[in-house]
Amino acid sequence: MSAKTILLAEDDASIRMVLNQTLTRAGYEVRPTGNLSTMWNWVNRGEGDLLITDVALPDGNAFELMPKIKAKRANLPIIVMSAQNTFMTAIRASEAGAYDYLPKPFDINEMLAIVSRALADAQNQKSKQQPDENDPDERMPLVGRSGAMQEIYRSLARLMQSDLTVMVTGESGTGKELVAKALHQFGKRSSGPFVAINMAAIPKDLIEAELFGHEKGAFTGASMRQSGRFEQADGGTLFLDEIGDMPMDAQTRLLRVLQEGEFTMVGGTSPIRTNVRIVAATHQDLTHLIRQGQFREDLFYRLNVVPLRLPPLRERLEDISDLVSHFLKNEKSEQFQTRHISSDAIKSMMNYSWPGNIRELENLVRRLCALYADETLTTQIVKSELALIEQPNLVALEANVDLAGAVERHLNDLFVQYEPSLPPSGLYQDIVAQVEVPLISRALNACNGNQIKAAMLLGLNRNTLRKKIKTHGIEITRQTKGG
Repeated sequence: MSAKTILLAEDDASIRMVLNQTLTRAGYEVRPTGNLSTMWNWVNRGEGDLLITDVALPDGNAFELMPKIKAKRANLPIIVMSAQNTFMTAIRASEAGAYDYLPKPFDINEMLAIVSRALADAQNQKSKQQPDENDPDERMPLVGRSGAMQEIYRSLARLMQSDLTVMVTGESGTGKELVAKALHQFGKRSSGPFVAINMAAIPKDLIEAELFGHEKGAFTGASMRQSGRFEQADGGTLFLDEIGDMPMDAQTRLLRVLQEGEFTMVGGTSPIRTNVRIVAATHQDLTHLIRQGQFREDLFYRLNVVPLRLPPLRERLEDISDLVSHFLKNEKSEQFQTRHISSDAIKSMMNYSWPGNIRELENLVRRLCALYADETLTTQIVKSELALIEQPNLVALEANVDLAGAVERHLNDLFVQYEPSLPPSGLYQDIVAQVEVPLISRALNACNGNQIKAAMLLGLNRNTLRKKIKTHGIEITRQTKGG
């Protein structure tokens, strides 16, 4: 069998030479060029088994030519390279019909693996579906060019034209809802509704009615029929945020919906068919909740079809400059004057840990624009604001700060983190639980695991203590006589 021919369009002579030599050593026949016109002549004549092209070439943009290539050679796999490593570049590559997208710089072994896979797929598949072309100037929903974000972009691009259920995990403030919106906005359900529901923001006894709707008279106060989020999202995407906070009863009903594709309203009798794509998200470790008996394992596997972990900001510090520029543009659109930020100020931001992630960074930029009239935000300005953020955390560690003061500072920091919105509902239970767990654990430890003594020490009924131990999953350790 003759060697497969690869058409290579790359303006950078050094990259073109390296790829040419590497692919040739791998047994392929390579046709290198540095312009679009030569590449198109080869494609138009029916030459080549695979095309590797950069986006920006001296005589044009490859994205503009790709629809013409796909119309002429629908079965020709195209691998796109680009130094413009943005989310929209990955999306445009996918929409234009690219087999895969590689951000520069890339691993040459990964390129070889993709080439081999693309040629094998082309051999087994005679035709490929061409995604619709969208406006390339549409506003970018995700920002960042770091290696961590490049993996996210590539995963999203591959998921756009599917209906697979996606589980997005990551710390609070990393942009989980933005990812869900991007999957919807650039996917095949974009013409349908995008409906979001935050499990942590709804009282537990109302979640089922919120999800599935209710009939008139289903419960006290149900004066009319009300559609639920599943019905509202029909034909589109349903985003289940903070899925780890869903109560067990609602988990059971959700599992049944995912299995059977239909649901019944609260107080209803007739099943309703559902046609939605599910994107779930959580900042919690669901496997830990499963071990504690607080989350159904079978539901986890139904939701975790495609896991997608969003990196915290401290793992993508190189994106801070792009993110700040993005937020400054947003502030300009809200009638603030044009602002700039110095490179030293960006460096100061990169030295901060960002416990609130991108949400905290955005809030800082908004605060800087509101409080300072300077056209350029300097490192002195940024450092002074960051010092105010860090101060409560440092003071809380001092030995002479009482518990009430530490909790108050923690709450102040929490409310700042969620500005201009409010923290999720259930704040009282969350704060009580955070204090209750170490308190009970320390009391049990002091009483050598004896629950009767610990209950007396805490001033609790023994059954109440046992219930709290079970609820929080507190481990009881007992010392041996020799220990």
